[in-house]
Amino acid sequence: MSGNRRKAILVSAALIGGTMLMTACQDSDAASDTGAAQGSTPSAPSMPSAGPSGKPGTPSGSPAAGGAQGNGKGSGAGDGSGGRKPVGQTCGANDIAWSTKSESQAGGYILITAKAKPGITCYLPATLPTVAFGSDGTEAGPAEQSPGRQIELTGAAAAYAGVNPKTTKENGGKELDSIIVAVGNDDPDPVSLKVGTITVDRPVVTNWHTSPKDAVPVK
Repeated sequence: MSGNRRKAILVSAALIGGTMLMTACQDSDAASDTGAAQGSTPSAPSMPSAGPSGKPGTPSGSPAAGGAQGNGKGSGAGDGSGGRKPVGQTCGANDIAWSTKSESQAGGYILITAKAKPGITCYLPATLPTVAFGSDGTEAGPAEQSPGRQIELTGAAAAYAGVNPKTTKENGGKELDSIIVAVGNDDPDPVSLKVGTITVDRPVVTNWHTSPKDAVPVK
């Protein structure tokens, strides 16, 4: 018998033997499964236990029960905050609906009103608003010595700041009709607001306040 023919016969024998072995294993498994199925008696489905009100409760192993146990809302558990109020985002100028109004108190000043745009909740930081004038960027100084406080803007809530464009008594200054306002020096999107014709010379601005009467710039 040639070597090639013998090799072919051995390969065929190995394939046939493997097939028979697999068939035997499958028949054995099928018989085992059939016996297990015949030997077990299906149990009646368990009914959920009644709650305190007499209504069926939720089984303890159900997804609904697990969800209720896992969300931790209302208790501060599981959220890593320890019940502390989460820190909100700082307002940017483009988060705010701006308006201005000329007032006659304190020799005349500009009242700036800031409200959050619909759907936005943000916080004005406890710093002066940045108010600048003219092409040279003349910036308003502080009209108050004490620092302000953080103010939440949401819904109809408003914050107010007062700008006195001219604190000098001498004649002179720059004639302008708009101001540049930003929430702070790092605000990337300052806005230009029309204010009518004003004379600017050593301007000052107040902190943000929740009442317009507290935003009168007196210096």
